[in-house]
Amino acid sequence: MNQIRTYLDQIATISNDDWNFFTSRLHRRVIPKKTIFLKLNEIENHISFIETGVVRLYIPKENPDKEITFGFSFKDQFVSAYDSFLTQSPSAYQVQALTETTLLSITYDDLQAVYKTTQIGNLIGRLTAERLFLIKSKREQHLLNLTAEERYMKLFKERPELLKVIPLKYISSYIGITAQALSRIRKRL
Repeated sequence: MNQIRTYLDQIATISNDDWNFFTSRLHRRVIPKKTIFLKLNEIENHISFIETGVVRLYIPKENPDKEITFGFSFKDQFVSAYDSFLTQSPSAYQVQALTETTLLSITYDDLQAVYKTTQIGNLIGRLTAERLFLIKSKREQHLLNLTAEERYMKLFKERPELLKVIPLKYISSYIGITAQALSRIRKRL
């Protein structure tokens, strides 16, 4: 619980009463490596804080080599099929633990209770949503404005640990190129 408290304290000051109410709604989940914990067309009922592990968000295809990875989440970040969570409608993608992953999760209904009951809940919810939006916006801008090599270098500089825990086929999909093109970039560098 210390990690999520540290994260939230960076956003706002939380009273002990609000903190106790919020944490009473959290539950810890340990997801085994390579487990898909939200499948295509399921409704996302959790938003989770990653205590340990790496999570991938992707669009599945019949041919696994054609899957489209469009997001990763790491330790000390929130993860969710957020559009499905907000609308309580079926997800258009899947969420998978790439490593054994420990999550602190809150259900949709419990989060609504936090919003209604605490003084700080709405502020934290809004600021967390804004951070998720900024991450998504930054990725879209990189896809539109940077070359494949620049996207790879930026990812490597910002998250060097990625290369140790994430298969290159997922990284190539994430930066919008084929695995062969990524291999050529890596050889040049």
